[in-house]
Amino acid sequence: MKDWRRYTEIPRIAYFSMEIGLTTEIPTYSGGLGVLAGDTIKSAADLKLPLVAVTLISRKGYFKQTFDNDGWQQESSVDWKPEDLLELLPVKTLVNIENRDVKVQAWLYRVKSPTGGELPVLFLDTDIPGNEPEDRKITDHLYGGDKAYRLKQEIVLGIGGARLLQILGFQVRKYHLNEGHASLLTLELLNHHRLPVEDSWDEKASWNTQHVQEKCVFTTHTPVEAGHDRFSYETVTQVMGEVIPLPLLKKLGGEDELNMTLLALNLSHFVNGVAKKHGEVSQALFPGFKIHAITNGVHPFTWTSPYLMSLYDKYLPGWAVEPELLVRVDIIPDKELREAHAGAKAYLFQYIEETTGTILDPDVLTIGFARRATAYKRANMIFTDPDRLLKLGDGKLQLVFGGKAHPHDDFGKQMIKEIRQQAEFFGDRLKIVYLPNYNMDVASRLIPGVDVWLNNPLRPLEASGTSGMKAALNGVPNFSVLDGWWIEGHIEGVTGWSIGPPPTETSTDVNHSDEDVQDLYKKLEEMIIPLYYNNSKGWTKVQKNAIGKNAYYFNTHVMMRRYVTEAYLR
Repeated sequence: MKDWRRYTEIPRIAYFSMEIGLTTEIPTYSGGLGVLAGDTIKSAADLKLPLVAVTLISRKGYFKQTFDNDGWQQESSVDWKPEDLLELLPVKTLVNIENRDVKVQAWLYRVKSPTGGELPVLFLDTDIPGNEPEDRKITDHLYGGDKAYRLKQEIVLGIGGARLLQILGFQVRKYHLNEGHASLLTLELLNHHRLPVEDSWDEKASWNTQHVQEKCVFTTHTPVEAGHDRFSYETVTQVMGEVIPLPLLKKLGGEDELNMTLLALNLSHFVNGVAKKHGEVSQALFPGFKIHAITNGVHPFTWTSPYLMSLYDKYLPGWAVEPELLVRVDIIPDKELREAHAGAKAYLFQYIEETTGTILDPDVLTIGFARRATAYKRANMIFTDPDRLLKLGDGKLQLVFGGKAHPHDDFGKQMIKEIRQQAEFFGDRLKIVYLPNYNMDVASRLIPGVDVWLNNPLRPLEASGTSGMKAALNGVPNFSVLDGWWIEGHIEGVTGWSIGPPPTETSTDVNHSDEDVQDLYKKLEEMIIPLYYNNSKGWTKVQKNAIGKNAYYFNTHVMMRRYVTEAYLR
């Protein structure tokens, strides 16, 4: 028996995600969604859960970010060789795209845990001899191309992925759709469970939607209605043909256009948002459906700095598999926690100097901000009143930024350029660094090495915000608007600090930008800066609270146990 066939011996949860971030060397992710998927798989391996993951190979990656002389983002392909890291499986399947048969193959990556757990991840690929040149490029660029290109990718992921699992002999207990990109697998399942009249395409045929619903779990991540994938039926017909009768597809996916989220909602028995607040926002967005909430997490072992890791190993043995043990963080001596954080900070500052030439002062309060550069994340909000920022932060603050703008998002690129220009404006009085090419490796240095993690998106558009959980895991308190996970993790002045008013809205019609800015400056000036410089013991207490009251719970071990009991076993 071939070694990979042992994965097919027991029924598994099939976890579908357009992007998965496992390591920097496999650049098949763009940000939070993909990194969450990778953390999910790693925790499933730690917990020895029977899971198989399916994603796209993304041979050109998302993109590598550099900057021109004017500070404008430049993109280039991230060329990597799957054959150096993955194992090509000896089977293929076909999907129909634009009336052509397109071959799809799968590469295998094995996620291995120190606990002995091991899970397969399948990377789908169309770069196969015999496919048309344009079809060989379908799995090249993550989130690249036009609407038709995206639909082709989703055909490969959903339909091709479901077919390959069957051909490989996997027994699938449930299909977990991580966002709507994989929704087309429901159509493949419908065809498997079609009860036709005289084996015809007759509209009287009985389509067993209930059986498909029982098989599917759907997690929605996007609280912005415009962020859900939609395709005109003209594009659908041209690219995909008629996988199921068009009237039925319209009934399940929307009359006017194919909405991938709506398709998944209609064909899943369990649907959840990724934080309690996000569940409420999603419920308001799709009022006809029951939407639960399972708050995201982060993988403890992946995102803990080596400096903190050795400390946890010493005082809280077993923490990586049982992160609940972090609740006992108070047994760690304050001095040793401060020394561990100083080590993580020095490691970050060395990287910043090597990468940008900027030398930061380890004794100065350092604020970190890194996430996708797009309008609602408001990366430049802290610069709204430069004079006030300079007055309160002169010699007392350093700011480190990171994050990519989508290649087609000129507003996001302009925001990055403006932040980089602020570094010239403030000079040595308030040093500002923008780290290029933010990825998993950069994040693992940046997040543990700053003193405060800043997050100020426009409410209620932050679905979860897992970077803040990574910060808490490393004893870095959050300074954030009350949105996403922070509503659940925030205790004012205890685990960190809030920005702006309480979280009451479930739509984006209310904009609290002025209040947010004023509160940000006020708390920096009156609470955060004085605590850092004048009360070392008090600061260390907040660090410990971030670990013991946030990190112990907001991790993918807790998250996966909830998925098992609330979604997979239903």
